[in-house]
Amino acid sequence: MLSTTEAIEAVLAATTASTTETVAADESTGRVLRQIIRAERDQPPFDRVTMDGIAFAWADYESGQRNFPVQGMQAAGDEVMTLRDGQCIEIMTGAALPENANCIVPVERIAVVDGIAEIEPEYVVKKDRYIHPRGSDCAKGAHLLTPGKCVSPLDIAVIASCGETQVDVAKDPVIRVISTGNELVAAGRSIKAHQIRMSNGPALVSLLASHGYDHCEHDHIVDDIDALRERLAKHLGEAEVLVLSGGVSMGKADYVPAVLADLGVEVNFHKISQRPGKPMWFGVGPDGQLVFALPGNPVSALVCCRQYVIPALRKAAGMTETAPVFAALASNVSFKPALTCFQPVKLISGAAGQTLAIPVKTNTSGDFAALSATDGYVELPKDQTNFPAGTAVFLHRWIAR
Repeated sequence: MLSTTEAIEAVLAATTASTTETVAADESTGRVLRQIIRAERDQPPFDRVTMDGIAFAWADYESGQRNFPVQGMQAAGDEVMTLRDGQCIEIMTGAALPENANCIVPVERIAVVDGIAEIEPEYVVKKDRYIHPRGSDCAKGAHLLTPGKCVSPLDIAVIASCGETQVDVAKDPVIRVISTGNELVAAGRSIKAHQIRMSNGPALVSLLASHGYDHCEHDHIVDDIDALRERLAKHLGEAEVLVLSGGVSMGKADYVPAVLADLGVEVNFHKISQRPGKPMWFGVGPDGQLVFALPGNPVSALVCCRQYVIPALRKAAGMTETAPVFAALASNVSFKPALTCFQPVKLISGAAGQTLAIPVKTNTSGDFAALSATDGYVELPKDQTNFPAGTAVFLHRWIAR
């Protein structure tokens, strides 16, 4: 049985890069870049004025001049004016610095009477103040965004500033989420006393969507070998990633591993030394499809999807690896089995600014209702049984941030 570290390493080793597509820049939020975004020009592209006021020459002020005839006005977007000796130009925030000017005094520090701007006597003028120098943010051609960056709304501003209308991004994978089991009944349909509502599939689709994977459809297949073989063959032909829920344990009706083998899916591993989610199965299809067969218990399915499926999708897209995130346990935790424990937690901020993880008890791995009060889960290594409050542990959030 693999350790959790060996399992994620095996999943990532089997994951290959997805293809690239070009999309409109303003539709690229949440997508993973496959190109370098270079600065179109120096930023700012000119000496930029950062305060409404007047612009004049330092040499005139240094010589003792305090009253400046107003030569004209220059607003943001206006052609650059050339300042004449001994005069000033009324200037607006965002405008290019007039030629020959190198001093700005804010409008609230001057008085303009009969076309003459007078600086307040007590105001201390400084050369180059309120001037944002050309190229001080970045030089033309600088790499502002690089491949592997997940495009954020802030990055859209960067892309637009570089004059790009289209960008190359990782193509989103086609995903099929498949619930298996005779006992499952979808919401909205009549249900018998011995049946249960289908919740794993919709939850897995939603979890994937929260991480930006929207090309995902859900299917339900009963525990019948012929039905499983027919429908799984169809999904293998249409999708790059299959995420199954149920049918992977040791029961006589757990047909999924055998059917996948019949369809040419090569098993990579079956079972991980963890709780919840120990029975998880992973394999690779004949055309490189990634096939994750998750346990049917809701907590197990969601943990395994977050722990193994989503990292694989991130790698396929070429997303830059993020630094591990830690939280401190808010209370003591004990876990005796020699397995890695994925403990659901609710997060709060401590007085010292640290993230505290409050363990939330689930009544077995079928208790999905308890998960709605959690923000994620922490990883407790299997070589330890007692974890005192304050222990720093790996944190995995349900939702992408």
